[in-house]
Amino acid sequence: MKSLFGGVIEQDLVFPYPELKADERENLSLMLDNVQKFCETRVDSKKIDKEHTIPEEVLAGMKELGLFGLSIPEEYGGLGLSTTSYARVMQEVAAYDASLAVTMGAHQSIGCKAIVLLGTEAQKRKYLPRLASGEQVAAFALTEPGAGSDAASITTRAELSPDGEHYVLNGSKIWITNGGFADVFTVFARTTELDPSAKPKITALIVERAHGVKNGPNEEKMGIRGSSTTEIFFDDVRVPAGNVIGEAGRGFKVAMEVLNNGRLGLAAGCVGASKRLIDMATERVNERKAFGRSIGDFGMIKEKIARMVCETYALESMTYLTTGLVDAKVADYSVESAICKVFGSETLWNVVNETLQIAAGIGYMVEYPYERLMRDSRINMIFEGTNEILRAFIALAGMQGPGRQLAEVARAMREPIKGFGPLSEYVIQRARSVIGRERLSRAHPVLARETVLFEQQTAALAAATERVLRKHGKDIAEKQFVQKRIAEVAIDLYAMAATLSRTTRAIEARGEEGARREIELCQGFAVIAEKRLADRLGEMERDSDELLKSIATRAYEDRGYPLDIV
Repeated sequence: MKSLFGGVIEQDLVFPYPELKADERENLSLMLDNVQKFCETRVDSKKIDKEHTIPEEVLAGMKELGLFGLSIPEEYGGLGLSTTSYARVMQEVAAYDASLAVTMGAHQSIGCKAIVLLGTEAQKRKYLPRLASGEQVAAFALTEPGAGSDAASITTRAELSPDGEHYVLNGSKIWITNGGFADVFTVFARTTELDPSAKPKITALIVERAHGVKNGPNEEKMGIRGSSTTEIFFDDVRVPAGNVIGEAGRGFKVAMEVLNNGRLGLAAGCVGASKRLIDMATERVNERKAFGRSIGDFGMIKEKIARMVCETYALESMTYLTTGLVDAKVADYSVESAICKVFGSETLWNVVNETLQIAAGIGYMVEYPYERLMRDSRINMIFEGTNEILRAFIALAGMQGPGRQLAEVARAMREPIKGFGPLSEYVIQRARSVIGRERLSRAHPVLARETVLFEQQTAALAAATERVLRKHGKDIAEKQFVQKRIAEVAIDLYAMAATLSRTTRAIEARGEEGARREIELCQGFAVIAEKRLADRLGEMERDSDELLKSIATRAYEDRGYPLDIV
């Protein structure tokens, strides 16, 4: 995606669409069968929601299935699943119960992920075996009352003792999933080491409950009520200096690497929930009658179902394209994982909203599962980076490369002899864009229209990126109306790339007729995305932006809605 912002299509990263090897696929199939049987026979989601807790016997059963050690390497007692297989299991669990999926994800997608990815061998040997078995449970402690998306504002402090043997940790964290019962926490705190005059930096620490961590009561939540969400407190908690993850002062990097990975588990969960809801919606349209016939016969209902299915196909395609990138050891997938999280959480929200609408009156009743699924779904747009902050990240991270190139070209123009290299590269790239757009040659010819659309809109994204960078320069960091539109173009283009790749694989494997469903869904999503792309690229900056800013500013001054009829 970072290449795409510059108009370059790195199609070797997208084609062929990734596939699991036969033995891994077989093992995964067996595990999914076990998960399905367990959830169908032992998980009562209505009871979990009503009683605000997951029964101990359910947690014990999950641990027996190995669900707490899915992504932990086998050498440390886990199952050692690939990112793709792990995501597929998360998808299955989330289709049955969001609280179970959140508890699992908080434990291994983020809770102990820093130890897996960046821990020392001693840390892995000490903590991972008991975390893999579920004997111990992990949590991720970053958010504070004054530091949510702005992680740099955390105030929890860890002061290194004069002898360098331990840190003394003071502060608190809020909204910590698994906070009521976790044994091991990945905690982010400000450290100054032994130089009090130094600027505090963020350090990641492995903190055990046994070190003295306290927690508050479980929060009362709108949804995912079975999961434990609490505040946690550190009052002169002594943490061994050997429990630093990575390097002291490099905790922000640790947090970002963990969250990049964790967002894919969340996206996979959104796939599972969306598929379940589509099953419920199609069942409902067949049983509900109006004016003497099934409501499924009506055009407006068909449009809802078609959109739900097409966008879920795009979500599933991009999620497993990205897990494939991770499994292929691609170094940087930060933008792609952020896209999956944003698109996934918003697709699920749209799907659950439309499913409840199709259900009509019963959708609003507590007796039926629709309203619970809606409540459970809402948190995903906030979890692991709000969708607003991630849109800003997608846009700004994507524009870094083109911005750097423009800066180099500007410097080269001041010293043309020294700057011949950057100027030549820029001239070649500009010439390619003028002579003809970048081509996507590996998509199947059956998808020619969708391929051309993708190529055209990739060129349009690159042009828009250059245009706004030239206009705003470094000030682009403050132009969030522009960032939002740029990000939304990038999101739809990634979804299109993923559906083109997946559908091409299906055609090559089963022929055009055998892949008819995938072809229709790919084409259907392209129709949906085309309208959005045209709108966002048509006017990257609009006169109405300033009007809307002014209205918002006045509303702040008025402290609300300012008018009355009488």
